[in-house]
Amino acid sequence: MFEVDPISADHKDVIHDVAFDYYGRRMGTCSSDQTVKIWDEDEFGKLTVSSSWKAHSGSIWRISWAHPEFGQVLATCSFDRTASVWEEVAGEKVAATMTPARRWVRRTTLVDSRTSVTDIEFAPKYLGLLLATVSADGIIRIYEAPDIMNLSQWPVQHEITCKLPLTCISWNTSTYKLSSHLLAAGSDDTAMNTGKVFIFAYNESARKCAEVETISEINQPVTDLAFAPAAGRRFHILSVASKDLFIVNIRGQNDSTSNMTLETQTTRFSDHNCPVWRVCWNMLGTMLISTGDDGCVRIWRLNYTRNWKCAVVLKAEGSLSPYETNLNSPTFTTAAVATAKYYKKGTISNPSQVPWH
Repeated sequence: MFEVDPISADHKDVIHDVAFDYYGRRMGTCSSDQTVKIWDEDEFGKLTVSSSWKAHSGSIWRISWAHPEFGQVLATCSFDRTASVWEEVAGEKVAATMTPARRWVRRTTLVDSRTSVTDIEFAPKYLGLLLATVSADGIIRIYEAPDIMNLSQWPVQHEITCKLPLTCISWNTSTYKLSSHLLAAGSDDTAMNTGKVFIFAYNESARKCAEVETISEINQPVTDLAFAPAAGRRFHILSVASKDLFIVNIRGQNDSTSNMTLETQTTRFSDHNCPVWRVCWNMLGTMLISTGDDGCVRIWRLNYTRNWKCAVVLKAEGSLSPYETNLNSPTFTTAAVATAKYYKKGTISNPSQVPWH
């Protein structure tokens, strides 16, 4: 059974991202109220705020944790056209018998983008301390900290220009038959009816990252995407949140000229019957979780025929449904109208900083 434990986040505006650390015992949230909150799990499994601070001068879109090998390090990106790297450090003792208080210090601000920085993500640990950002001007920037003891220096290692504005990015965590620098990026552009998911790889001979594939089957605006963690597969799995949910199998091989070519197989799932907002994987890449405008969390699993099926539908109020609900059925529509209630939860203070979707 699933239990839903509501948390009063006390953000004063829309919450755009929630991210857990490597061990799942700490959580970070960011909001249009320009603040970041860090939540720590106590001995009873409850999450409480341990730190809260104003991080940017605009809406904060995404938050990302670095691998704990590099310490307690966070990265955030914002509508104010910047990205920031934060590190938790020990402060002064409040009393002699107490442990030192901990606080988050801004180590650097990345100001290369001329438009809103829409997503940010640390690379897998084996690549070192790398940080990728995407922005509304369609540019992917990959930064590296050459000295992990000095997080104030983040030179740009790669800058990749894309033909469309970008909204999300994901690193591939596996290197099986593929370049270790493999990235997927998505666009929410509505003007062009072209593929909205792009895959980039590092070319050893050219010593730069370049686009190697565009998934043309996905031509609707993309709001999120995520590579499945490495689990010993001979191929790679990418989930994409768009008008529907997409799962893409990716296989790579090198041709006679040592250039990498990709073979992709895309499967569409319309179970949400509405736009899908976020996707994420479990640690083994055997379960996919998606959320959408239907107010449900859906958990997907591979069945014995190696097809992805929705195994669980978890509704907002915490009830568990073992079967799919047809949101367009007259029964559901009538019941929704009869029981629907609306409550004012807050006011959006900066409407111009909220994405169109």
